Amino acid sequence: MIEDSLAPEINDRLRHAVAIAREAGQFTLQFFRQSGVQIDRKADGSPVTVADRGAEELLRRRISEVFPADAILGEEFGEQPGTSGFRWVLDPIDGTKSFIHGVPLYTTLVAVMRDEPEGAKPLLGVIYAPVTGEMAYAATGAGAWFALEGQSPTPARVSTIPRLEEGLFLTSEIASFAKGRPRDATDVFLSLQSTARLARTWGDAYGYMLVATGRAEAMVDPQMNLWDAAALQPIIEEAGGHFFDWQGNATVHTGDAVATNGRVTEEILSVTRGR
Repeated sequence: MIEDSLAPEINDRLRHAVAIAREAGQFTLQFFRQSGVQIDRKADGSPVTVADRGAEELLRRRISEVFPADAILGEEFGEQPGTSGFRWVLDPIDGTKSFIHGVPLYTTLVAVMRDEPEGAKPLLGVIYAPVTGEMAYAATGAGAWFALEGQSPTPARVSTIPRLEEGLFLTSEIASFAKGRPRDATDVFLSLQSTARLARTWGDAYGYMLVATGRAEAMVDPQMNLWDAAALQPIIEEAGGHFFDWQGNATVHTGDAVATNGRVTEEILSVTRGR
């Protein structure tokens, strides 16, 4: 379901984002659990495959066909400038490590941001998990929606569980808490794990979709790129939750993330803030 009450320039981009996220995600399936798929290493040591590159090339073509003046930023091919004030942010396979190992929880992410005087903020986002057939999407002011393949979308809503001790806490990778920060933050993970009723690494964007649809109460990641985070914020917020950085700022630009059902936010931030 797409809200026709949105401004036409947002509504049109949301419809397109939903369609191309599904198309690109479906493209990746031809390489999933297939032997002989070459795995290369990028400059930062992270893996990349022909599926990542091919899906992003597909997304870029589809965007340029319909919105040629829009800028595009993607994980695999960098920045393409534009003149419209709109910027698409793409992660063709969020969870490449999961993809390589045949784990079905990777996703395709598509977001659109717009230049504003106070800084660019995501206007809309799509998370599509092609193997499980799940999609969550949202646009600011129009609510969040969740759909299974072949079924009509229903509103996406966060859970109402009030305390982490009753809830599910997620992260993408435990080892990341010890890397890339001014100091080791492993204690942050251990504190949240010990408090939560259940802790799991059903991570990357799939975990944020679980928060947005009421199946998990919180997700915390110490390392995030813009293409990892941009699609998540509007979905979490429009589903009734909170999306912050570790200091409690509602932003996708600072390199870490906290997503909650809104009820356990202060409990989480009391652990991450200042780190």
